[in-house]
Amino acid sequence: MTADLDGPRIEPRAGGAARQLVVFLHGYGADGNDLIEIGRAWQPAMPHAAFVSPHAPHPCGQAPMGREWFPLTDRAESERWRGVVSAAPFLERFLDAELQRRNLPPSALALVGFSQGTMMALHVGLRRATAPFAIIGYSGLLVTDPHAQPEALKAEITSRPPILLIHGDSDDLIPPQALFLAANGLATLGVPVEWHLSAGTGHGIDQEGLRQGGEFLTRRA
Repeated sequence: MTADLDGPRIEPRAGGAARQLVVFLHGYGADGNDLIEIGRAWQPAMPHAAFVSPHAPHPCGQAPMGREWFPLTDRAESERWRGVVSAAPFLERFLDAELQRRNLPPSALALVGFSQGTMMALHVGLRRATAPFAIIGYSGLLVTDPHAQPEALKAEITSRPPILLIHGDSDDLIPPQALFLAANGLATLGVPVEWHLSAGTGHGIDQEGLRQGGEFLTRRA
């Protein structure tokens, strides 16, 4: 059995108990250290927020020093669907435990994902019993069951948090079209979604994307 998740944390800048919990979900082949410093950039605007960036549950098959939420061998829709479903319980347990540890209600949670982490943030965040106050997805996509009817997906959705999707227009790993497919898919589910396309940016996060992400969280915290 894979051990419970853990990773680097940043305590509230204002001191005292946290009022919000922002959880970063890293991409394939990275680990929790890859995104945690974004929390420091956002701290001035969110002084009462705690930030945490758990390491994904599995060693990465293609990057031995990194971690993966699930394997990517053929990058097929069915593989991604099996992957998010299998990894979701690990993330759910971590989120619930971290909220409980900080004595925070589920509504104090925000999820911020990058690439494979965005797939996890959208999958889990839309199925929480209580909606997170925000989800931000960088350079990712909305994973759905390729064999299920749209009505089945709609029946699974239990929360509709505000979502911001950000993608580089020069991303050659996950094409920018994934942003528009995800935005349209979320809209059909009745999920409020905003999006931003970062000019000249590949598979990564630029300064404008960071700024917009921080402002989106601050407006909803």
